[in-house]
Amino acid sequence: QLQLVESGGGLVQPGGSLRLSCRASGGTLVHYAIGWFRQAPGKEREGVSCISSTSGSRTYEDFVKGRFTISRDNAKNAVYLQMDSLKPEDTGIYYCAADVVNFCGMDPDGMDYWGKGTLVTVSS
Repeated sequence: QLQLVESGGGLVQPGGSLRLSCRASGGTLVHYAIGWFRQAPGKEREGVSCISSTSGSRTYEDFVKGRFTISRDNAKNAVYLQMDSLKPEDTGIYYCAADVVNFCGMDPDGMDYWGKGTLVTVSS
């Protein structure tokens, strides 16, 4: 059974940066699309970014485009999300998730495996 673990969250000031990591165990994610999602208190979980198995397709929601960069290192069984120019509205729990059919639809219901999340807080 594939296990995903996020790390790299923390408290940063507006305009700061964080780099989130998603590491897999119990299986390989080399053939899977990996998406990043986030959820703020009282709000629905929303897609942030997604990367295909070969990195040929990278998807960003408009509210992070130009600020966030998704990447993967299949040799390390890991996916990363570089977050720059962070805003208070970026605050939330960030989750990585795997889609075994390699589709970056940014729909939480389409993902098959989830990590437990890492908390990102952007505040002055």
